[in-house]
Amino acid sequence: MKGAFKLKQHNTNLKKEVLAGLTSFFSIVYIIAVNANILQDAGIPLEAGIIATVLSSLIGCLLVAFIANAPLIIVPGMGINALFTYTIVGSMGLNYMEALGAVVLAGILFVIVAFSKLSTIISTAIPHSLKESITVGIGLFIAFIGLQKSGIIVGNSTNFVALGNLSTPLVLASIINLIITLFLFLKKIPGNFLISVILGTVVSYFFGLVHFSAIDTGFVSFKEYKYVFLSADIGKIDAFSLWTAAFSLFLVLVFENIGLLHSQVNGMLQAPEKNGKSLKAISISTIVCGLFGTSPAVSTVETAAGITAGGRTGLTAVITGLLFLLSLFFMPFIKLVPNTAIAPILIIIGGLMLTNVVNIDFSDFSEAFPAFLVIIMIPLTYSIVDGIAFGFIAYPLVKLFTNKQNELSLPIFIISILFLTNFMLHSV
Repeated sequence: MKGAFKLKQHNTNLKKEVLAGLTSFFSIVYIIAVNANILQDAGIPLEAGIIATVLSSLIGCLLVAFIANAPLIIVPGMGINALFTYTIVGSMGLNYMEALGAVVLAGILFVIVAFSKLSTIISTAIPHSLKESITVGIGLFIAFIGLQKSGIIVGNSTNFVALGNLSTPLVLASIINLIITLFLFLKKIPGNFLISVILGTVVSYFFGLVHFSAIDTGFVSFKEYKYVFLSADIGKIDAFSLWTAAFSLFLVLVFENIGLLHSQVNGMLQAPEKNGKSLKAISISTIVCGLFGTSPAVSTVETAAGITAGGRTGLTAVITGLLFLLSLFFMPFIKLVPNTAIAPILIIIGGLMLTNVVNIDFSDFSEAFPAFLVIIMIPLTYSIVDGIAFGFIAYPLVKLFTNKQNELSLPIFIISILFLTNFMLHSV
């Protein structure tokens, strides 16, 4: 094992890598409950969503370990799971099996890009302001979903949305859990989100929202999962909606992973030679996610915890992946986690993603306005795809109107036309 990961060449040892793997796992394990909860909104049974999240995380970590020998955490990503559930299934009308088919298609496109020079071409062709605005818009969307799940924001026939009843057990428990989660996060306590999920579940119990008597102490059941595993449906491969879904997933995957890998592999690890291999591993894991029954995986920001703890090789990722597998034995407890314990995490992650807004040049209105449209339209249309479309369609128009057509690239025109065509087909 030591020789396979070249520990000596990376100035590390078995003890450091195991510790880093443990640190990585406890910093990201909350994703099992959160992702499964979001997948459930798409129609995937909770238990099946838990198993799909665990197995895809295991495979993702093993892929990046053996292909890139990098200490990355590869799990179903926040933001893109919202795109999968609330846009592709919720707004575009695909069922979860067709949405999983879109994940597989997006993975195939991602593999083509990762194993060629297209990743660099696409990354440089898409304006920086649009890439950053997608992250910000998705952040607002995730926070909005968290506020809805907490009951703090509710639907209103007059104002569309309004403040919920702050005296209800649901809202009171959510607010208390948000305060706890904020404290743990701001104090930078290791495993803060995991601890907040546990404490949030306990708090919710005292409000009558969780019933520990319902715990099923039996072994993990794959009864529901067998209907989700390999259920990805690409039967409507000639349907424009399926390809729109796949292309949207593909765009977010490319932008998010290239940005994260640059900061993690080039920055923290200072190992640029592992960048391309890591991208290849993640692209393959996207196809695995679609086949295993979950939204696509990304390299998460929590990877920084493992690297800071001393992780330098793929052995860290192997340890993290194996711990994910062991977490299946705690499924009865994971299934108990209520919305009141998950919502605060969604709100805080949304706030973290919002910080990318400082990277947008608002002094140039030809850059700022398309970015603004993406940011505001994603939550207001309750559709990540539609929000992105508004920004990409507006970008070439604004540049042409300001005589800055030299700043436009062919890929921008192609993407804009595709999104415009999608709008026209949906209006017919």
